[in-house]
Amino acid sequence: MPEPTLSAVIICYRDAQALVPMHARLTEVFRALGAGYEIIFVNDASPDDADAVLKELTAKDDHVLAIEHSRNFGSQNAFVSGMQLATGDAVILLDGDLQDPPELIGEFYAKWRQGNDVVYGRRTKREGSALLALCCKVFYRIFRGVSDVRMPVDAGDFALMDRKVVNALLALPETDQFLRGLRAWIGFTQVGVDYVRPERAFGRSTHGQLKNVWWAKKGIFSFSFLPIEVLGYAGALMTALSLLALGYLAVDVVRRPDAPHGTALVLALVAFFGSLQLLALAVLGEYVIKIVEETKRRPKFIRKAIRHAGKHFASERELSRFLRERSRDPAARRRLGTDALHDDAG
Repeated sequence: MPEPTLSAVIICYRDAQALVPMHARLTEVFRALGAGYEIIFVNDASPDDADAVLKELTAKDDHVLAIEHSRNFGSQNAFVSGMQLATGDAVILLDGDLQDPPELIGEFYAKWRQGNDVVYGRRTKREGSALLALCCKVFYRIFRGVSDVRMPVDAGDFALMDRKVVNALLALPETDQFLRGLRAWIGFTQVGVDYVRPERAFGRSTHGQLKNVWWAKKGIFSFSFLPIEVLGYAGALMTALSLLALGYLAVDVVRRPDAPHGTALVLALVAFFGSLQLLALAVLGEYVIKIVEETKRRPKFIRKAIRHAGKHFASERELSRFLRERSRDPAARRRLGTDALHDDAG
């Protein structure tokens, strides 16, 4: 029985300096495993010289394929773009900043061969900001507590997934995707591998504090209705308390008609309920935003070009032919190479 093939999908945004070391480390890992492999870099409109670096990598190594997007579509859509072109029996997702150590793939691979469909990295510790590490731990536990499905804690996108899992993810119709949540939602046999997440080897993180809050909202509002349910319970409780307060004031007016009757209390209640209404509108708005995004049915990404084996597929005809041949028969696609495709497309 032949060895299975593996596809690594790496998203690139402001990670040009890390691409060559990433390629070298992945190549060493795959060769040590003795498995067939391909390395797919997704250049999500990175503003640095990532395209030039990828041009050199694809020219010297036929195992490398580079996708270039027309603009920045975000990491989740970039992963999907790479997964669609992946031909391996299993697909590994990695960030391009080397914070997902490629050397862990060997352990992922062993657990996959033991029968696990998904093997994900579980961050036992994060190097760098202690505050960020604490916030991440708190978020993952809140996320797990409020989600409709059981979410693994401290697990990002770094994972190895069997082909049937990848196909299931690609078949999902959502436009606004949160892959680590969807990965848990689809089920199958899943296991975690502990590791220490290092700091970025190059450059600075593209995720600021507001971006981290955005990620947290994306996860919670994608997999939980608890926020809106809590507002419903809070509204019912506050209504009951308001009725009690009104009843007390009515009795007090009868008993002490000449006494002041809580102007400060009334103002406080008005301010409180006004704030509650604004919060309710904000939560409803988050769900409405998701509904609007899904109803637009826009594509998740647009590919501008593809590089492979020293060839550059940029015209609509070349891209269509390349994608059609690759999806028709991935195994034959690898045997043919890109020369036949390029000649036919031209």
